[in-house]
Parts: sequence; structure tokens; C-alpha cells
Amino acid sequence: MDVVKVVDVKKVDLDLILNKFGLAKRYHIQMISLIMLAMLCNGMYTMNYVFAAEEVSYRCKEDLDNNSHCNPSNSSHKCSEWVYGNPDSFFAYFELACQEWKRTLVGTVHSAGYMCGLLLIGPMSDRFGRKPIAIIAGVLGAIFGILRSFSVWYWFYIALEFVEGAIGDNISPMCILTLESISTRKKLYPFMFANLGFVAGGVTLAMVAWLTPNWRWFLRVIYIPAFLFLTYKCYLDESPRWLLTKGKKDDAITILKNAAKKNKIEIDKESLENLTCEVNEKVSFAELLKQTFKSKELRKRFFVCIIWWTTSTFVNYGLMINSVSLQGNKYVNFILAALVDFPGIIIATYLLINFRRKLPLMLSFFAGAVLCTAQPFLPTDLPWLSILFYMAGKLMCAFFFYITYVYTAELFPTYTRNSMHALCSSIGRVGSIVAPQTPLLRVHWAGLPSFVFGVAALIAGLCTLLVPDVAEDALPDTVRQAEALGTSNKAEVVVGQRVNTQRLSSVAYAVEKIRHMTEVEIARCKDDLENNTHCKLLNSSHACSEWVYDDPDSFFAYRVYWNGLPSFIFGVAAFTAGLSTLLVPDVANNVLPDTVH
Repeated sequence: MDVVKVVDVKKVDLDLILNKFGLAKRYHIQMISLIMLAMLCNGMYTMNYVFAAEEVSYRCKEDLDNNSHCNPSNSSHKCSEWVYGNPDSFFAYFELACQEWKRTLVGTVHSAGYMCGLLLIGPMSDRFGRKPIAIIAGVLGAIFGILRSFSVWYWFYIALEFVEGAIGDNISPMCILTLESISTRKKLYPFMFANLGFVAGGVTLAMVAWLTPNWRWFLRVIYIPAFLFLTYKCYLDESPRWLLTKGKKDDAITILKNAAKKNKIEIDKESLENLTCEVNEKVSFAELLKQTFKSKELRKRFFVCIIWWTTSTFVNYGLMINSVSLQGNKYVNFILAALVDFPGIIIATYLLINFRRKLPLMLSFFAGAVLCTAQPFLPTDLPWLSILFYMAGKLMCAFFFYITYVYTAELFPTYTRNSMHALCSSIGRVGSIVAPQTPLLRVHWAGLPSFVFGVAALIAGLCTLLVPDVAEDALPDTVRQAEALGTSNKAEVVVGQRVNTQRLSSVAYAVEKIRHMTEVEIARCKDDLENNTHCKLLNSSHACSEWVYDDPDSFFAYRVYWNGLPSFIFGVAAFTAGLSTLLVPDVANNVLPDTVH
């Protein structure tokens, strides 16, 4: 058994210990599997109404002209009995002919319940722990979801839909628990796998709906797996970081020892005994939340996060809901729209690891804005191009939704992290509440929904400029630590003396950083003992295979990270030019024109 001695100092930070655990070992594979199951269920439940309350064609039974008689002005020909395309559907059972608003209300109520529930689930998770709230919420979701399948009254169904959305989703505490149980350097990998579970949930939802046309059995099939959350009592550990902030050091140490035992490593006793974390045992939760909002910096981040979440939920759910209206099989279209997130999540993880947080989030918002606003203006005789832009926009949405989830949790302290994350997510659910109504915009202009999605993404991208980049910072435990995020980015001016760490204004810092990025760095060959540069052509026999730079984060050093970057840029440029060619006519067989006409 390997012995891991974390560090020989008086105080040991939790992140130093967590950094010694390998993600490919038993303990973390089990944890990732548990969060993936939670995300799979979340992927099914948040969009279940798309198929449970799907649109169904209908006509009047005695009508030979196939008129709907839904127009009030046609009151003299009211229909006494309706015939539905799918008699086993939710729409037919509750006789919703000429009442389309009742069908779309199901999705709006679910999102409204989820929004209100996050205001309850988040604070409870911060107060009583991530694990118990995750288990209780998950099992309640199964109970209310199955109860809904037995409903015989429309408004009772609506009430259960709201309650299930409010207290039947455990994804928020599960994500925070996973994030807090992994070291800062490795936290993106389990989060990536967790989000792949969400993709699997979307695919599973469409497949179950395809195979189970009866809405009652459809709900029972998708909600029964949620009873597996009862087993989390035995297989899921509490967040050690949360335990430390609550002064429960012994419990945190027990969990870390159990994890080390499962991973077949041993953490030295001294490191565990010196494990430290700032604790405010005598401060109430309400006071901690008050301290968070007293901070001007944290208030600013809070409002920016609300804009991120509103945009992410609005665009994501809007695109998913409208995907079933595309030409072709609605189940296949939904599966394709869900699968687009698969490469999106993997690419987003790569970008977050190599390019921090801020820049990938801004670029994904801006790219999504361009794709969504451009789609309505594409040629109508090229439907494949419209679908291509649609799916590309959904891909960008996968990028910024994924990054928003990670970024939000990193901006706030442990004491109120789940509460702030849940609060931002809750208020941001206004987007998912409005999204089911976006098809109504087509009455005014077919391209209006996509155009609105693009404008929202543009605004969110611009707001990202107001928050710090925190990729290289450990998760903060207190308000003071959270306020200090990003302040380690200070001007570095090396002039043969010590580094000057005086903080500058944002504008002055940006100018100084650009100057510093472009100045020449000192570089040497890694395997060179004589400190020769090997840059001369005459010295080609001693060409260096790897270089070491004084500042590996500098512009000068960045080129070594990916030698294929120039080719990638060339490829993007060529691809853009290729798409642009679609906009001009083919003139090979035409005579050269002499006039404008």
C-alpha cells in the first residue's frame, strides 16, 4: 500500500489531501457513477412534459370538412365530441381540444416548481448537509412522479407537477457534493461524466416515449429508477469540505480515511490531524447569507450569474422544445438534439482545462448569438443548412450551460455555496418558464424565437466581462476568500529586481498584462545542462524537443502548448469561406455579364 505524505507543515488545506486521490480508483468511480445516475434522472424529469403532454391532432367527430370549430365566432357549430390522433395521450384523456394553453401550462408549472424548490433545497443543503437532502429529494421525486400517473383530474395533475418540480429534484446538492469532494485541479473530469449522464437521460426519455405511447405507463417507467436513491444512504459520503466548515472535523477525517482505504492509499496521520478550515460555528446561517450579500463584489457576481442562468435555461429548453417541431420523426429529432450535448460537454471540459473559464464562456455565448440570430435569415430552400445552424446553436448552448454550472459554484464561499448556486439557478429558471411559450412567437415571425435566443446570448456574453477568472483558485470557504478570487492576477514587471505585485486598476492591469504577454521570455532546453538555446540552424544536430520557459503562462510560451493551432485557425477560416459560397450563384455556363442586371 502506498503511503502518501501530503505536506510537512503545521496546517494542511483539504485541497492538498484531495489532490492525492486518483479519479480512476474505486472510491471516485463509485461517486461519479452515483452523480451520473442523478443526472440521468434529471435529464428525464426536467423535460418529461415534452412527451407526457405532447401535442396531438384532433377533429370534430361529426365534421366531414375537418374544421376544428375552435373559433368563438363559429359558436353555432360547436363540436359535441372530439376524435384525437392518439386516444391514449394526456391531451385526449383530459379532453384538451381547443385548449392548447392547458397543454403548454404543464411545462411552465414544472419549471416554476423547480424554481421555487431551489430556494428551499439550496439552503437546506447548506444547513443539514448535501447527502441527506439529495436522498430525500430524489425519493420524493419518484413518489410524486408516479402519483401523477394515477391522476384523474387535470388540476390535480398540475399540482403534483409543481410539487415534484419543487421538492423532487436532487441535482443541485449532488453536483455541489461532487464538486466539493474533488480537488480543484481534477474537479472538471467528474463533472464532465456527470453531465454525460444528463445527455443519456434525454436520449432515454425519447426512447421510452417512443416505446410507451400511453402517458401513464410512460411516467411510471421513467420515475421508478429514482427509488434507487434510497441506496445512496449506504454508498454516498457527505462532503468533507462541508463537514469542515461546520466544525465536524472528525467526521471529515473518517470519510477521507474511508476513501483512502478504498483507493488503497494511506494518508499520514499528521496531515489529517493538521487539516484546517476557517470555521464560524457561532454564526447562524441567516447571518452567513447576509454577509454574502453585504459584499459588493459578491452581489455583482450574483446578478451576473442570474443573467447566465436565465439565458442558459431559456435558450436550452427553447431549442429542445422546438426540436420536436422540426421535419421528420419527433423522437429522433429530440434524440439528436440531446446527443449534440455529448461532444459539447467533452469539448467544453477541454476548453475549461486549457483556457480557464471566462474566455470559453464569453466565446460560446457570442457564437451562440451569431448562430441563433443568423438562422432566420438563411435561404428557405436549404432546410439542411437551417438544421445545421440549429444544431450548432444547440452545441454552443451546451457549452455555456455547462460552463455556467461550474463557474457559478466557484464564485461563492462554501458556507453559502449551495444556497447561492441554487438561488441563481432558481431565479434563472424564469428562462425555462418562458421557453415553453416561445412557439407562440412564430405567429408574428417564424424566425422570432431564434432571434430572441441570439439577443439573450449576446447580453449574457457581455455581462461575463464583469466577473473574475477563477480557474486556478481553490474553492473559497469564507466571504473574505471569495472576495479575493482573481486578485492573484497582478501586474508582473520583472526588471532585474523582485516582482512588483502592486494591484492596478482593471484598465491599467489589462494594458500592463498585454505588454507583459508579448515581451520576450527567457527559454532554455529542458534537457540542456549548458543552457544553450539550440535555436541556430547551424546547430541543427542539437535541436531541442522540449522547452522550459520562465513564465509558462506567457504568450511567448503558449505556442508550445499546441503546435496545431495555426492549422486549426486555417481550417476554421476555410470552413467559413466554404459556407459563404452557398450564398452566391454558380455561373460556369453563363456568359460574362456586361451590366449590373
